[in-house]
Amino acid sequence: MRLQNRRVLGAGVSALGAALVLAGCGAGQITQTDTQQPAVNGTYAQVKTIVLRDAAVQYPAQGPGYAAGSSAPLTLTVINQGQKDDKLVSVTSEGASGPAQISGDSAIVAGHSLVIGPADAVEQGAPPQSESANSTPASETDQAPSSAPASSANSAPGSASNAPQAGENGGAASQLGTGKVVLPGLKQPLWPGATIKVTFTFQNAGPIVVELPVAAPAHAGS
Repeated sequence: MRLQNRRVLGAGVSALGAALVLAGCGAGQITQTDTQQPAVNGTYAQVKTIVLRDAAVQYPAQGPGYAAGSSAPLTLTVINQGQKDDKLVSVTSEGASGPAQISGDSAIVAGHSLVIGPADAVEQGAPPQSESANSTPASETDQAPSSAPASSANSAPGSASNAPQAGENGGAASQLGTGKVVLPGLKQPLWPGATIKVTFTFQNAGPIVVELPVAAPAHAGS
């Protein structure tokens, strides 16, 4: 009787151990799947009055990543919170074979934003706040200081100089320009989850070094 009880107990322990092993394997598979789904929203950085929002390497149009030697376009929104116009003069990276190719608009007008990258940059991993940077109501408000009597009635004498500028203190900035920046000849492969160090240099604000991730795909099934 005792021998039979020991056999039953041993079989129960073995079954419990097998169940734990299977559970552990299942948990590992779920974790691995999660890490394979890119969900990067880009990087935020600031140098003086220039703010870089949702800065990232554009998700590759073909394939899961960028091979060594290929070019990598960037996507970001540049906001000028100051009262003086600025300009993006150069973009460089030690991970690229040379300076980035800058085309389209490169000036960042005071109180406005410059969008670098595709028109659907918001889908490329940018959080919803970037939509406010291109919102029409914000631009109409900023460009029409005397559009309503109520606003003038609430303004104290001499308060014109204190009126908030577009993009100031994290506010919305109307878009005024679209450009394109492409890093040529990557020295190493670049995959979702990896980052590349990029230096943006502005005419007035100066340089700033930013770690750019690869943006999330525009669609979950990409």
